[in-house]
Amino acid sequence: MFTKASSRFFLILLVILSVVFIWSAIAPHDRLTWWLEVFPALIALPALIFTYNKLKFTRLVYVLILLHAIILLIGGHYTYAEVPLFNWLRDTFDLSRNYYDRVGHFVQGFVPAIIAREILLKQSPLVGGRWLFFIVACICLSISACYEFIEWWVAIISGTGADAFLGTQGDIWDTQWDMFTALLGAIIAQLLLARQQDKQIGRMRTSQDG
Repeated sequence: MFTKASSRFFLILLVILSVVFIWSAIAPHDRLTWWLEVFPALIALPALIFTYNKLKFTRLVYVLILLHAIILLIGGHYTYAEVPLFNWLRDTFDLSRNYYDRVGHFVQGFVPAIIAREILLKQSPLVGGRWLFFIVACICLSISACYEFIEWWVAIISGTGADAFLGTQGDIWDTQWDMFTALLGAIIAQLLLARQQDKQIGRMRTSQDG
C-alpha cells in the first residue's frame, strides 16, 4: 500500500496533525464551537484513508489538507473571532475586526481548489486550461455557499449559542465576504500551484506506468 518514502511522509503529517489536534482539544474557548469547527477535519481523515487505494493525491494536496486542518483546529480552539495573534494585529493596526476568519475562508477556497482540480484531472476527461480553471472556481464557490448554509442552519437551531461559530463580528456583509474570499483563494491557488501540481501528477503517472 505504501512505499517506505510515502510511509515516512504520511507519518510526519499524522504526527503534526495529532499534536495540533491534542492541543486544540484541551480546554477550548467553547466546546460546542470546537466540535463544529473541527468536524470537517474529523471527516476528512478517515475519508482520505479509505479512498487512498482508489484515489492517491499528490503530496502537494496532502500538505495543503494538513494546513487546512491546522487552521480549522486553531479556529476551533480559540474561535475565529478570538485568535490571539489576529487580536494583536487588530489592536496594533487599528483594524475593524479579527481577520482570522477571513484567512479561514480564503483557505476554504484555496485548498479545495487544488483537491478539485486533481480529482477532475484524474477522474474526468477535462485537461488543464480555461474550462478547468473556471469549473474548479465554481466548485469552490459552491462549497463556500453550502458552508454558509450550514452556518445559517446551526444559527437557527442553536440560537445565540452559534455566535462564536458564525464569527460575523457585527459585519452585515460577512456571508458575502466569506464567499468572495473563498473565491479569491480558489483563483489564487490555481494561478500559483497549477504547474507544480501538474508536474507531481506527471511523476505519479510515470511511476505507475513503470
